[in-house]
Amino acid sequence: MSPQSDAVANPRLTAVGWLRWFWRQLTSMRTALLLLLLLAIAAIPGSLFPQRSSDPNGVTQYFADNKDLAPVLDAFQLFDVYASAWFSAIYLLLFVSLIGCVVPRVAYHWNALRSAPPKTPANFSRLPASDSFVTSVEPASAIERAHALLRRQGYRIARYDTDARLTVSAERGYARETGNLLFHAALVGVLVTVGIGGGAGFTGQRVIYEGQAFANTLLAYDSFNPGRFFSASSLTPYTVRLDSFTTVYEEKNQNAIGQPTDYTAKVTVQLKDQAPQATTIKVNEPLRFGNTDIYLLGNGYAPQVTVRNAAGDVVFRDTIPFLPQDKNLTSVGVVKLPDGLAEQVGLVGFFYPTVSEGHSGAFFSMYPDLIDPMLTFNVWKGDLGLNEGVPRSVYALDTSKMTKLTGQKTDLASLELRPGETVELPEGLGSITFDGVKKFVSLDVHNDPAQGWVLFFALVSLGSLLFSLFIPRRRVWIAVTGSGKRGGAAGTTVEVGALARGDDATLDARVDDLVVELKSELGT
Repeated sequence: MSPQSDAVANPRLTAVGWLRWFWRQLTSMRTALLLLLLLAIAAIPGSLFPQRSSDPNGVTQYFADNKDLAPVLDAFQLFDVYASAWFSAIYLLLFVSLIGCVVPRVAYHWNALRSAPPKTPANFSRLPASDSFVTSVEPASAIERAHALLRRQGYRIARYDTDARLTVSAERGYARETGNLLFHAALVGVLVTVGIGGGAGFTGQRVIYEGQAFANTLLAYDSFNPGRFFSASSLTPYTVRLDSFTTVYEEKNQNAIGQPTDYTAKVTVQLKDQAPQATTIKVNEPLRFGNTDIYLLGNGYAPQVTVRNAAGDVVFRDTIPFLPQDKNLTSVGVVKLPDGLAEQVGLVGFFYPTVSEGHSGAFFSMYPDLIDPMLTFNVWKGDLGLNEGVPRSVYALDTSKMTKLTGQKTDLASLELRPGETVELPEGLGSITFDGVKKFVSLDVHNDPAQGWVLFFALVSLGSLLFSLFIPRRRVWIAVTGSGKRGGAAGTTVEVGALARGDDATLDARVDDLVVELKSELGT
């Protein structure tokens, strides 16, 4: 007879067995917590790199500043983190894990709520907390009073009487598990509503200067990022006009002179069929109405210029936002003149709110406020590239097919203008006038039709979590034995025992309190 091996032989898993094992791992609470942590970590690149959904200009600038690194980061979708395949995979796995974790627990909890408390143990000394005392009250009366006391304290009660002793089994604290399940269900609600809001909503950016208004239409946005299920018919009709924009700068602290301390955009909003309403937008105080939030992202200066041809006819008059380049708001902007002059002309402008001249002769702004503004232009002529059918940025000038007429490496100095001044363009092309300066703001419009539900589920999640943390789950048993006689007889013995479902440092104190309450109830 061959000897038998002592090794344990585990059964081989079939394909169904492996699927069942994978499902159990995925729907465990440990996996859900791990995925939640992983989702938080995966969101970090969204705050480190500009996102196309919220800052498309920042993405363009990042590509210009990091020509080698940007394509590599883009290959990993780090400029579209929240719409990337890997972020969506984590999001969906967390969603499935939470549902798979919560649904079985709901069924188990429902059955537990309908079941009676467990039978009274035979030996109370084995319980984590127990005590006893003797009274002269009859056993039947003692157990009835104990039953009434526990009922008043909110316990679920069951009686398990025998010939030898009368017992009450009680338990409470199921609200703890209810709150726990409600927390997870609300977390699933947050995930669902965030997904719905992201799919049905949109984000858009628009730059407007003082006195300018924009209507909530697709063509009015400088950049627009709709959700997967967005429909243009869902756009709420309204207009926003920038009345004024003010900035408060630090002037007392010598170490922070010129630092902005407050931004205030005064706007007028008019919804369809409603009267105009004046309000303000600040950095941390967006304009909110309906499902729309309008945030103040950036600001700068928008010089007003007028260009005339050689005959003195106006060929261009506009207010042009210039992009700030430093903390003192030295700004750069572009004017493109495809028609009206003898040739196509492009002007690259530099605006200095408070101009100063360095040792090298180069201009710079020494303070961000409008104290001594000046505008300079470098003039180019040639093909602007506007007839090639390729989209061109309004903030950049393609000079590959153009000739520089003023500025460095030319015989003519850059054009220099103060407010109200007019200078001639080179080669008799015409003239340009610096009419004045307005301020502009960059607005980010965020529409999320599910944001109210997100807030609701978030509050439910937080409330249910706090609710479950402060409710202990306990089981309490009271057993009564004896005859209740006085004198030589032992009387009625009342035993109290308790068991906590989980950690409960106050269990012994609760048993002591219950003994005191029972003695008072029995008159002992």
